[in-house]
Amino acid sequence: MEADMQKTILILGATGGVGGETASALLRHGWAVRGLVRGIRPGLDPAITWFEGDAMDRAAVLRAAEGVSAVFHAVNPPGYRDWDRLVLPMVENSIAAALANDARLVLPGTIYNYDPAVTPVAVPDSPQSAQTRKGRIRVAMERRIQDSGVAALIVRAGDFFGPKCGNGWLAQGLVKPGQPVAAIQYPGAPGAGHAWAYLPDLAETFALLLDRDAALPRFARFHFAGVWDADGSAFTGAIARAAGTTPTVKAMPWALLALIAPFNTTMRELREMRPFWQHPLRLDNAALVEFLGSEPHTPLDDAMRASLAGLGCIAPATA
Repeated sequence: MEADMQKTILILGATGGVGGETASALLRHGWAVRGLVRGIRPGLDPAITWFEGDAMDRAAVLRAAEGVSAVFHAVNPPGYRDWDRLVLPMVENSIAAALANDARLVLPGTIYNYDPAVTPVAVPDSPQSAQTRKGRIRVAMERRIQDSGVAALIVRAGDFFGPKCGNGWLAQGLVKPGQPVAAIQYPGAPGAGHAWAYLPDLAETFALLLDRDAALPRFARFHFAGVWDADGSAFTGAIARAAGTTPTVKAMPWALLALIAPFNTTMRELREMRPFWQHPLRLDNAALVEFLGSEPHTPLDDAMRASLAGLGCIAPATA
């Protein structure tokens, strides 16, 4: 992108996994990137222009978004708390900011919009029959964006993993951050496929799509295929190879999660996602490939080495 054609984006959630990776990708693509954080502090990326404020404060969001070309909505209530009360007001503020600037609102979507028991393969316009609380909120978010008339880009993807993804299933379920990989706790039913999204590849996809904003429809939706593990063995095998060990693969103790869930918000949220580990749900990326020509893809072993290094499970030199 030429310097005189530089575009500006506000990223809500720029210190998080998908927001942080997308910020890095857009900076590489020549975008000017702004971030909104609750408090300016040492260690924030100096290449990003930081604004202080909360995503629940519409005035703060509007102030940070003044003059932008796009608003990237990658913010969620911390610790999975108060989703029912906070998620929709947050996205309403992002919609308002995008409309005020005739900017495109960008949303990283999920597989949770679908019922995996009845939708083994989902295309972008497959019926959204979410059976979980979080899934229904996700559907409501997308519906509100579409009904608002704002220019929008939604890219749905599988479960996130990557070097900066500290609260995904890899860290919260499969391995223990900061410790060598001695065992893998796998959530999936034997033989059930699962969709994963390596965040640097997803971030590059967002950057490529936004570089071609003029060619996008006003309401654009795509699916990111990412890593499709047909039976669970590809992901656990990559962990073992990256770790250089032969870890024991154990089943997730779902019954124990059920006992802990009433007293632990994170365990409650993880338990709600069990159907996505019992039934395969693959995202069809044909529309994305047709638009871009290809989907960014890092070999799984390389992606896993970087991810485990980011979690402190292997030395960075190994990655």
